[in-house]
Amino acid sequence: MKYMRKGFTLIELLVVIVIIGILATFFINSSLINIKRGRDARRKTDLENIRSGIETFFSDCDHYPITSAITAGVNLVGDGSTANCAAANIYIKAIPDDPTSTRNYLYYRSSNTTYVICAALETGSGTVTCNGSSACGSSTCNYQVSNP
Repeated sequence: MKYMRKGFTLIELLVVIVIIGILATFFINSSLINIKRGRDARRKTDLENIRSGIETFFSDCDHYPITSAITAGVNLVGDGSTANCAAANIYIKAIPDDPTSTRNYLYYRSSNTTYVICAALETGSGTVTCNGSSACGSSTCNYQVSNP
């Protein structure tokens, strides 16, 4: 009488588990990379929105806002320096903050006509500086928007 097998051997089960583990690792890593890219895209958008508000401020006030005026969560308003730059003018409503709590955006006005805004991208490399500092929170700044 022939022996009839009614299940899987331990080796077959282990092979299937290993294959599933490899596939799961691949999909998890892929998802994490996409999440980082999404946060980086938001950072770039935030910096462009800040830049746009700063340029509008400049067109009304004939200078860029002082460094301390660009603070996360605070409105960028006119400083009253010209008739068009009234304190009631809101140029940026609630300046955005970095999507993670360990990083932040840096803004530095080096003169009335130049500035730089820096951020730390998760998928980028290199180093940029804002006012001699390359620290964007707990990470190194590696992306910037500037004028000129």
